[in-house]
Amino acid sequence: MEGEDLPPPPPMPSDVVPIKAGSEKGSPSRASQKGHGQPSKPKRIPIARPGIANKGQRINLLANHFRVNVKSTDDHFYHYSVLLKYEDDRPVDGKGVGRKVIDKMKQTYDSELANKEFAYDGEKTLFTLGPLPQVKNEFVVVIEDLPSGRTEKGSPGGSPGGDSPSGSSKRLRKPYNTKTFKVELNFATKIPMSSIVQAMKGHESENSQEAFRVLDIILRQHSASQGCLLVRQSFFHNNPSNFIDLGGGVMGCRGFHSSFRTTQSGLSLNIDVSTTMIVKPGPVIDFLLDNQNVKHPNQIDWQKAKRMLKNLRIRVHPSNQEYKIVGLSDLPCREQTFMLKQRNGDGQSAEVTVSQYFKDKNTVLRYSDDYPCINVGKPKRPTFFPIELCNLVSLQRYTKALNSLQRASLVEKSRQKPQERMHILNDLLKRSNYDAEPMLRACGVTISPTFTQVDGRVLQAPKLKTGNGGDFFPRDGRWNFNNKTLIRPCHVDRWAVVNFSTRCQVKNLVNDLIRCGQMKGVKIDQPFNVFEEDRRNIRGTAPNVRVDEMFEQVKTKLPGAPRFLLCLLPERKNSDIYGPWKRKCLADFGIVTQCLAPTKVNDQYLTNLLLKINAKLDGMNSLLQVEDIPSIPLVSKVPTIILGMDVSHGSPGQSDRPSIAAVVSSRQWPLISKYRASVHTQSPKLEMIDSLFKPMDKNDNGIIRQLMLDFYTSSGKRKPDHVIIFRDGVSESQFNQVLNIELDQIMAACKFLDEKWNPKFTVIVAQKNHHTKFFIPKDQNNVPPGTVIDNKVCHPRNYDFYMCSHKGAIGTTRPTHYHVLLDQVGFSPDDLQELVHSLSYVYQRSTTAISVVAPICYAHLAATQVGQFMKFDDYQSDTSSSQGGHSSGGGAPVPELPRLHEKVRSSMFFC
Repeated sequence: MEGEDLPPPPPMPSDVVPIKAGSEKGSPSRASQKGHGQPSKPKRIPIARPGIANKGQRINLLANHFRVNVKSTDDHFYHYSVLLKYEDDRPVDGKGVGRKVIDKMKQTYDSELANKEFAYDGEKTLFTLGPLPQVKNEFVVVIEDLPSGRTEKGSPGGSPGGDSPSGSSKRLRKPYNTKTFKVELNFATKIPMSSIVQAMKGHESENSQEAFRVLDIILRQHSASQGCLLVRQSFFHNNPSNFIDLGGGVMGCRGFHSSFRTTQSGLSLNIDVSTTMIVKPGPVIDFLLDNQNVKHPNQIDWQKAKRMLKNLRIRVHPSNQEYKIVGLSDLPCREQTFMLKQRNGDGQSAEVTVSQYFKDKNTVLRYSDDYPCINVGKPKRPTFFPIELCNLVSLQRYTKALNSLQRASLVEKSRQKPQERMHILNDLLKRSNYDAEPMLRACGVTISPTFTQVDGRVLQAPKLKTGNGGDFFPRDGRWNFNNKTLIRPCHVDRWAVVNFSTRCQVKNLVNDLIRCGQMKGVKIDQPFNVFEEDRRNIRGTAPNVRVDEMFEQVKTKLPGAPRFLLCLLPERKNSDIYGPWKRKCLADFGIVTQCLAPTKVNDQYLTNLLLKINAKLDGMNSLLQVEDIPSIPLVSKVPTIILGMDVSHGSPGQSDRPSIAAVVSSRQWPLISKYRASVHTQSPKLEMIDSLFKPMDKNDNGIIRQLMLDFYTSSGKRKPDHVIIFRDGVSESQFNQVLNIELDQIMAACKFLDEKWNPKFTVIVAQKNHHTKFFIPKDQNNVPPGTVIDNKVCHPRNYDFYMCSHKGAIGTTRPTHYHVLLDQVGFSPDDLQELVHSLSYVYQRSTTAISVVAPICYAHLAATQVGQFMKFDDYQSDTSSSQGGHSSGGGAPVPELPRLHEKVRSSMFFC
């Protein structure tokens, strides 16, 4: 999107000379590349904490961090790579086998292994405390109770042993086989435990990261021994009391997350409640009925069922053996045949159906005859079971995207008030029984059972201004516009209504909107027209066709292009109309639009609607008093641009869909409440934004150039001397990439515009995807809005803090974890925290403080909304590859998003 050059800006001062792409002065050799023979530039690392902040009212809190004591620090962890083979030297590729083999090896060869305890990751990595006594570690392990997974002669395509009618009676009684494995343990490296102590002092290294990995593997191993489902650093017990039915054959399973963290108070174990989605255990047929929301097996879509069931594990009656599903039979059970070897000993085989085979074995089939069989065999040797004999085993992850109803159900049913969450965490820690873990005891590691006490501070809410001269302090993170007007109301003229909905009384809605607008100072003219969709075209008509037909009405019946369109959608969530409609308005015609799907319309609903409309039409709803004066430290006195950056990725199961990068930038300095956005596609799952600076592209020099020129033209022809960057969605392991890749691109884009321009940068990463929570001792309520924590559980060296800027009305408040990676501007800790807190109050869509700074929320909104422009169903097809897209890393071309029309490009269309 926005690939073309912006309209020429007004003449800049002599020291700001735009350089055209491809010119020698702006070529990559000067702007973005190191010169030949030049010493390499030292890499930036996150800055250290410059001091502590003091503003705010003190509050005593508890954090879900549990102190870890490490007694033995002179020892080393020895890392061994694990090679597992069968006795014929075939590699072992089945998951879940490794732990059984290594456990048996330890039992069998304990004395040869010097009674060492292991930390084994279940695959190819094993750690010991101190070295193994032998240089060459090769063992033969025999396991007697391992399911064979092999098929027997004379079964339905090779039904496994316990269900086979042939073979000896001994074989029928014993459905398990003895297996022999070869185990090789090859020394890789050793890791000093002293690196843990160094990390606790803030001196992290590769050794310390590996040492913490060993501790994490120990906890995973401990949970695996208890029969847990392991999902990265989260563990889920097979306990029905932890299951939440979400509908559609999907359940939420509540477990816990654990991770070791270095903090100012030492090493801690961060434990939190975690939830994953699992397939509902039980009869396969019941799961399919739920999953497809049908009442009878005759209504099941078996092609869809085949895709859903593939790779799930089942347990088969009556043998109780477990298998992995590879597919379904092509024919129903009563027609699907296989060759059955006769028992008369002459070696002859006869063709029988699966149904007849099981009936001959006195297995009553009530309903399977008419439905496909479950196939658990090999590609060239299928193995079939009637569907009613198959049950899905418990704790199998469901990795597809949830629908809106399932998401809502998950949120509602998994909420926990703070004291309830603390109680659950206490129980989890007791049940985990880490004191009994042999490897932890060998390492001298103990975990405290009590929450960490931390000192919090509650910052005062910033004073806000509204239109009728009223200055006020929000209370408890909230405010309203009762008896108040918007500070800069727009005039809604040249507008119309389009109605795709059959439920709404449009005339009443329009009259109420005009009345409510008058109360808030927004003048709303009567609409030119109300366009109703032809009801005959609704059913079976593609969404883009419906949108096109509606626009034909608009074009033929209006005297000119409307400035604003109010669009009534048929569904409140996930309407197919939304994406095509937004694309038509914003990309094709440059018309500001507001969509709604009204159910209950009252003055509060209409006020919220007006807030969005006013912001999109260049109005302002409220301002910070310090923004209006202006008196924000280091921001109001020096031209400052604020950037919010985010990347959104495809949902689970959509890994091939392009990621969408969005950057929003403040405009009209000294305001910090007005923003515009630039959005681009990039390669799937790519987190680093690759289109910030593109010097060789004559049509599009990248996102930053566009935003800097917009700031210049909207801020009285001033270049920003301070650039404050808020980055969302990156982990600690990617901080160096933000500092050394993305920031370098931004700096190069500035040099591309003016070689002499050297703005100062502040880079802050905001993380919501973490597991630290704060609690008020003996209080059912959440921490108050404005709570900030920068001690005890923060990093021992790096500059970070937690902030709960919003009111947690339901569940337990999740703070935002801010990491200050760079601060050339020179904010004091108090001033920086005040700025972050204030930026949670400038979100124009609502009358509440939000949980993260507004620029990041806006970037997320812009990426989501513009992403709806394009349906990526044909991604990587011939059509999408020919749209002039780009590719990162040499992969398939990524389709470009449609460019926003110049009329709405600088608007807050995403609001």
